[in-house]
Amino acid sequence: METQLLTDLTTDLPDGVRLQRAATAIRQAFACDAVGLLMLDGHDTLHLVAASGLAHEALGRRFVVGQHPRFAAILSRREPTWFDPGSVLPDPYDGLLDDRKGSPLPVHDCLGMPIYHQDSPWGIMTLDALTTGTFDEAARARLQQLGLMLQAAVRVTGLERDNRRLRLLGTSQQGIERIGETTEILGRSEAIQALLHELDLVADSDLPILLLGETGVGKELFARRLHRHSRRSRQAMIQVNCAALPESLAESELFGHVKGAFSGATADRPGRFEAAQGGTLFLDEVGELPLGLQAKLLRVLQNGEIQRLGTDQTIKTDVRIIAATNRDLKANTQAGLFRADLYHRLSVYPIPIPPLRERDRDVLILAGHFLEFNRARLGLRGVRLSYEAEQALRQYPWPGNVRELEHVISRAALKTLSRGASRDQVLTIEAELLDLDIPPAADTLPTAAASAPLQAPAGATPDIPALNDIPPLRTTVDDCQRLAIRQALAAADENWAQAAKALGLDASNLHKLAKRLGLKQRPR
Repeated sequence: METQLLTDLTTDLPDGVRLQRAATAIRQAFACDAVGLLMLDGHDTLHLVAASGLAHEALGRRFVVGQHPRFAAILSRREPTWFDPGSVLPDPYDGLLDDRKGSPLPVHDCLGMPIYHQDSPWGIMTLDALTTGTFDEAARARLQQLGLMLQAAVRVTGLERDNRRLRLLGTSQQGIERIGETTEILGRSEAIQALLHELDLVADSDLPILLLGETGVGKELFARRLHRHSRRSRQAMIQVNCAALPESLAESELFGHVKGAFSGATADRPGRFEAAQGGTLFLDEVGELPLGLQAKLLRVLQNGEIQRLGTDQTIKTDVRIIAATNRDLKANTQAGLFRADLYHRLSVYPIPIPPLRERDRDVLILAGHFLEFNRARLGLRGVRLSYEAEQALRQYPWPGNVRELEHVISRAALKTLSRGASRDQVLTIEAELLDLDIPPAADTLPTAAASAPLQAPAGATPDIPALNDIPPLRTTVDDCQRLAIRQALAAADENWAQAAKALGLDASNLHKLAKRLGLKQRPR
């Protein structure tokens, strides 16, 4: 194991890979059941950056040190801390070991050690073994020796990240100060990692950004990340919800007004553009702006100056624009609902945000994050997902994306507790408590060709289609959704509100989903 760690220290590896390889090697070397490397966010919260033998949902959890005595004890000492198998301190990993999913841990060995970087605590490493006696005196001494190599791995990983960021930012200490900053964007899928890399590349430019994505994907979080990694990060980011702006007050809200500009204007008031001076203005739901205001916004973006309502005096502006929408603005320009010239001004750099259903196992990481939040909120010893619940989360298409997932997990945790379980137990959320309508599998969908004899193409068996004949997963999911919507509408006599209720969706979300799938509402 020592040889591998030394080799990894001198090898250029992607972020996270070096630490993940270290966690896997340590688990094998100590013949234990789980190893976790947890990094401190600030001074009071730990999160897993690498793990071996722990359930996938654990990667999304944030552990407040003050709520977990074992973690607090590990951080309080420089040397390894061993917990007696009979320790009464609650184990943060109860129900999170991969091969004991959802079950409290039996009596077992637990060992932890703090990791330091530049003489400051960076985080901790934990080792768990279901066989008591695994971590004897010799094992603890060996772990102590490995501490310096682990700290070197942490240091090398941090330095490489710092150097990459400095090359991108072309700056010095200011860029380094932002590197350790945490973000609420959770996920390890290829789709989200590619997106975050693109965001970091474009963040330091002053190009207008247009974030495109379905309802609930977290566009505001991505906007905040862009601002946080930009050269304007020391100034304010001002958010405007364009959908909530009353048309009669929208101009005053954006550009400000002077005393007497209209009835009720008793004093001069700056608008959102002035509040964002030197920083970022985030126009959320920009597709909802009325056409009249779109023309005035376009003029501001073209000229770089505003006029408060009620005066001819101009004010120079210096703001970076980030806009977001769940609408197809390009289609809206063709329909005359959005100005084409404003669209081109806002979409200098469009960034599509992938929906949750395209992010692979990120749904489990996000579910773990919301589970830990509800554990603390409800005062529970622990709350976990059963294997069946995990499968249900991965099969559901998530039309409401991350926001819908948050509500599903919170509701299921309350339902589990309401069934009479004790807060001192590790609660397991079963699939039925998630209340998810899982679309039927593609091979069970009724089709016109279902009754026709199956002709196997060359190179395929009668039961297994040829590889080239397997449709993309997105196509299969879309077909399932279309069928479910059509069936619900037929049963509800084309009443969209009743169909939405039957499908467990908000009516507006059903209309948006149907529009994306090419289903049109019939006039009644």
